[in-house]
Amino acid sequence: MKELELEATVENLDEVLAFVDKQLEEFGCPMKTQMQVDIAVEEIFVNIAHYAYAPEGGPAIIRTEVKQDPLAIELTFIDHGVPYDPLAKEDPDITLSAQERQIGGLGIFMVKKSMDDMRYEYKEGHNILTITKHLDPKPKNGGV
Repeated sequence: MKELELEATVENLDEVLAFVDKQLEEFGCPMKTQMQVDIAVEEIFVNIAHYAYAPEGGPAIIRTEVKQDPLAIELTFIDHGVPYDPLAKEDPDITLSAQERQIGGLGIFMVKKSMDDMRYEYKEGHNILTITKHLDPKPKNGGV
């Protein structure tokens, strides 16, 4: 397991992505999977930066752990900001037009759809959000 602790600010997003991508590249992660993970990481970290400690700032911890059988990366985001379970919110109705839909919630919905597992817990004053993505080093059906 590897861990990065830094201020939860949008300015630190590049450092977070570099940290995660380094772990993915060590396992020959396919580019498509890496892009899905990067989008999820960006969505989650930016939400922490914008909302967890508003209007002040605060720390965030990002942990990466590679699991075996099946090969997967597990990413855990920890903050001690305002308690918030992103999984408790109902998924947006994507059958509605953009004008008819309520604002917000689409990013977390995309994360839920692109990751293989996502779970949240509030423990000892901390928001703990964990996402898991399987890493298949061999593309299926000749895909990327």
